[in-house]
Amino acid sequence: MARNHNRTFVIIGLGTVGSTVASDLVRYGNHVMGIDINEKSVAALSDTLSEAVIADGRDEEALREAGVDKFDVALIAIGEDLEANILCTMNVKMLGVKTVWVKAINKTHHRILTKLEPDRVILPEQEIGQHIAQKLHNPAVRDYLSLGNGTHVINFQTPDSLNGQTVDSLDLEKTYDLRCLGLSRGSDFISCESGAVTIAEGDRLLILGRRENLRKFSDGV
Repeated sequence: MARNHNRTFVIIGLGTVGSTVASDLVRYGNHVMGIDINEKSVAALSDTLSEAVIADGRDEEALREAGVDKFDVALIAIGEDLEANILCTMNVKMLGVKTVWVKAINKTHHRILTKLEPDRVILPEQEIGQHIAQKLHNPAVRDYLSLGNGTHVINFQTPDSLNGQTVDSLDLEKTYDLRCLGLSRGSDFISCESGAVTIAEGDRLLILGRRENLRKFSDGV
């Protein structure tokens, strides 16, 4: 199997989440194999992915024959079949894949999967819902990234009321326990290390901190 300098990915379960992740990883230039028990799901992506294989994730030997053990990262994105999801996660870990992510269907499923010790268990619907709620609550928060342990980075669209002020004048560290990582102005990125940068119309701040502190700041300006 030809490999480049990027990591190689196997996506098991080619429903909405799995097919989207697999297609985007290919678009980023990665070698991606998609696996599903459903022939139509595999056929739909056969021209998009590096490899597309019909196989049952519950069958360890079938995954070994597909070459899953040779991949760097696995995402188990099997949909409503809880048993298949759990067995596939166990199989992939036994095959020795270094990094394993798995999609959970609900919080109970999340707790079960966590016991198998994958690198990450994701709840796509919940994470998307939280993302949408944050953006609806405050449209100034253009986007955000969770870093774990309650810490986030937000991309904050500065309101007109901040135009002409310096980053220092926002008193982010003392008042909110936040840190400004930088400022985006058009296609330029400006460091905020000195704090003397003056905010102009259309600027966006990249701010690091805990969710509750970020909310206080974004709600208060």
